[in-house]
Amino acid sequence: MQFAQIDEAQDFLEKNPQVRSIELMLFDANGIPRGKLLHRDELLAIYQNGRALPSSILALTINGEDVESSGLVWEVADADCWAYPLPDSLCLQTWRNVPTAQLQVSMHPERGLPAAPADPRHVLIRAIDRLKAEGYHPVMAVELEFYLLDKQRDANGRPQAALQSNGVRPQVPQVYGVYELEQLQPFLDDLYAACEAQGLPVRTAISEFAPGQLELTLEHRFDALQAIDEGVRYKRLVKGVANRHGLQACFMAKPFADLSGSGLHLHVSLADEQGNNLYASDDQHGTDLLKHSIGGMMATLNDTLALFCPNANSYRRFATNSYAPLAKSWGVNNRTVSFRVPSGPANSRHIEHRICGADANPYLAAAAILGSIHKGIQEQIDPGPAVVGNGYEQNHEALATDWLTALRSLEASDWAKTALGEEFLKVYLAIKWQEFSQFMGEVGQQDWRWYLTHA
Repeated sequence: MQFAQIDEAQDFLEKNPQVRSIELMLFDANGIPRGKLLHRDELLAIYQNGRALPSSILALTINGEDVESSGLVWEVADADCWAYPLPDSLCLQTWRNVPTAQLQVSMHPERGLPAAPADPRHVLIRAIDRLKAEGYHPVMAVELEFYLLDKQRDANGRPQAALQSNGVRPQVPQVYGVYELEQLQPFLDDLYAACEAQGLPVRTAISEFAPGQLELTLEHRFDALQAIDEGVRYKRLVKGVANRHGLQACFMAKPFADLSGSGLHLHVSLADEQGNNLYASDDQHGTDLLKHSIGGMMATLNDTLALFCPNANSYRRFATNSYAPLAKSWGVNNRTVSFRVPSGPANSRHIEHRICGADANPYLAAAAILGSIHKGIQEQIDPGPAVVGNGYEQNHEALATDWLTALRSLEASDWAKTALGEEFLKVYLAIKWQEFSQFMGEVGQQDWRWYLTHA
C-alpha cells in the first residue's frame, strides 16, 4: 500500500489558496464515497498522521445503516481506524459553488484495523499482487453507462430523461446520435473540463441505447489499480457535475423496465514488466494465456456474480437481445457474449468483461476478475469454443439471474474466500444479507397492484 507524501498537499495548498474545504472520501463495499468535509487547515495533518474514521464506515448498507453482524460495529466498539491519503487523489471539484477539493483515502493495513480487511481497495491490491508475483501485470480500462435524468419526476412519479438544450425531452433511443450529444453540450463541456482538472483520461462520449443514456470511456492503464481508482473518481465526478446542472446521473443497472440497462464494462489484458501485451496475437482469438484467462472467468462466474451484480435491481438488466449477457460464453467481436475479445491490431488484444451492472463496485468487480484470471492460468482452464453468431440463441450454461442464488453461491465458495479474503467476505455478505432481508421485507406499489384486490 502506497500513501501520498506531504509535499503533494503543500504544493496543492500553495497553488490553490482559494480552496477552503476538502471532501475526504473512502469508498465502501457498495462503491459509495463516504467521509467528511474538512477545512483546509486540517489537510496537512492527514498526510502526517492519517485521519481516524469509525470501523462501521466499511459496514454500511446502501442506505447507510449499520450492519451489526459484520463484526465492525459493537463487537469492536465502533473503533477509530486510521486512513491515509492516496497519491494523486488531491484535486479540485470544479462543480462546487465554493472552491472545494477532494481527497481519497484508504485504510492503513495496520493502523486501519479492524476495518482494513473490509476496504474494497485492499481486495483489489491483493488480486493485482498475486498476478504480479508470477510476472503478469494487469492492464485495465473502465466503461460506465448511465442515465442523465431530471431531478423532477414525471406526472406518474417516474424518473424521466433530462430535458435537452433544444427544450425537447428525448423519447426514443437514437443510439450513437451525434445531435443528441450536441443537445447535452453544456453538461458534457463541464464534464470534460472537470475530468481534465482531475487528470481523468475520459475520451469518447456515446449516446447509448435509450433516451438520456450515455457512455464515456476511460483510457487503458498499465497500472490496473490506477485505472480503477480513476473509474470510481469518475463516477463521483459525473454525479457532481450533473447535480451542478440541476440533473441526476443514475447508475442503476435497470432504472426502467422497458429501456436498456446500464453496464460497467471492464477491459483487461496482461502485460510483462516492460508493458508488452501477453495476449497479443495475429489470431483474433488470442493466445493460450488469453483463453485460460477466459476459462478462469467462466469457471468462477457463479461464485462472483454477487460482486458483478450486487443489488436486487441488478438482475432486472438480464434479458434476451438486451446487450446484457445471459450465459457463460465468449466470442470474438461479438456483443452477445459475456466475455468479448474485441477485434483490432495484435498488440491491442484484450478481454471485455460485459457482465457487471453500472451499480457494481469497480474495486470488487476488478478484484474478482483478476482472481478468476489467476485461477484460469494456474489450472490452464479451457473455455471451450468461441461463440459465432447470436449467443442468445445458442445453448450455453445460463447465468443465475436472481439475487438470492448469487448470494448463496458467493457464500458457499471456498475459492472466493481464498481469492478475495475471508475477513472481507464476512463483512460483504453481512451487508448484502441485511440489504436482501430489508428489500424483500418492504411492501410497495407492485405488491398492491398485484395482490391488494385479488389475493
